[in-house]
Amino acid sequence: MKTAIAYYRVSTTGQGKSGLGLNAQREAVERFAQAEGITLIASFQEIESGKGADALNSRPVLASALAAAKDEGCAVIVAKLDRLSRDVHFVSGLMGQRIPFIVAELGANADSFMLHLYAALAEKERNLISERTKAALAVAKAKGVKLGNPNLALATVKGAEAIQANSNAFAQKVAPHITAARANGCKTYRDVAEALNARGVATARGGKWQPMTVRLIEKRLAA
Repeated sequence: MKTAIAYYRVSTTGQGKSGLGLNAQREAVERFAQAEGITLIASFQEIESGKGADALNSRPVLASALAAAKDEGCAVIVAKLDRLSRDVHFVSGLMGQRIPFIVAELGANADSFMLHLYAALAEKERNLISERTKAALAVAKAKGVKLGNPNLALATVKGAEAIQANSNAFAQKVAPHITAARANGCKTYRDVAEALNARGVATARGGKWQPMTVRLIEKRLAA
């Protein structure tokens, strides 16, 4: 059975709250996984701009997804390449970690060369957008328009905190079920996952439990 971990990212808190960007990515990844016979054993979602060649330092959720994929020996699936980054150096650095990536939009046969090529094109597009935006802002400033949003950074932090709070709340909600499963002799993550599914306990996304999902919940509870 082929397995993989899903990673979703939106750039702003507004997108994260509305769920529109995340839902579109989730549907694309799940549709692709089903078509390819891949079982998604866990999913990670993040609100972060993803800018810069060192963006991994500011993307702890992506780092967690990579660590989980390494532990499970499976790939990470994203809906589109720009959900990883539009920076070719950043994408190249991810490839160097020897963790396979699958981009649903590009198909299962897209190799590392193709991913590098598309990353270079995405970076070029980003630079062109940046240049056009700067030019437009310069024109607006010349006309006396006030620029900037001082509340953006605060909103981003609050959005990330909200996601963490919801995750912690769900972990506490299912903790008694996990504890009961352990008390009844479930020794492995797979045993616990099967016990939770048998009891009709749904995951945070309303789906079936996988060993990796149990592992992540217990890790959160122990933190």
